[in-house]
Amino acid sequence: MFTLFLTSSAEIDLPPALGARVYRPDRVHDPFLDDGAPPAWIAQLYFDSLAALEAASAQMRGPADAEAMQVHRFAVPQPWEQVPPRYCTYLVAYEGPAQDEAAWLAYYLEHHPPLMAKLPQIRELEIYTPLQWRCPPHLDRLRHLQRNKVAFDSTAALAQALDSPVRREMRADFARFPAYRGRVTHYAMTTEHV
Repeated sequence: MFTLFLTSSAEIDLPPALGARVYRPDRVHDPFLDDGAPPAWIAQLYFDSLAALEAASAQMRGPADAEAMQVHRFAVPQPWEQVPPRYCTYLVAYEGPAQDEAAWLAYYLEHHPPLMAKLPQIRELEIYTPLQWRCPPHLDRLRHLQRNKVAFDSTAALAQALDSPVRREMRADFARFPAYRGRVTHYAMTTEHV
């Protein structure tokens, strides 16, 4: 599975995709972090092939930052039986770089998701890794070392997860990551299926 993240200061028309989510800023207190104001608008499109993602990105109109990534889905104890039309997501982005990108990603994918999946009331967990892709010239290419998201029924559920013992375990694991420098952002977002 492949995904295309689009970030823009204004909403733009989205091309057809297997699925699409639109993220808009929300407010949830994080007891450990404050990364400032989130982007005004992010869209995420899902595709079953890189070719389909590239074809869709070629149809895009309007200025936007674009990033193609591979999707890694992880099981959670209580996933939604049917995804609601609106819910709360915590979007995280590691801008990088890492001293050894392959080692960093390998550590993250092996060690961090089992902790994340234990967050109370978590409904969805996805991690995204970068791809080589043909970004059309009318879009501005982004490249993060890694992105991830955890989803919850509500802002109250996310707030509880962010202040949980599991989150403290995650912070301790973060200190064990392979050598990394660069910004990491964490944003609470209201999520809608479109």
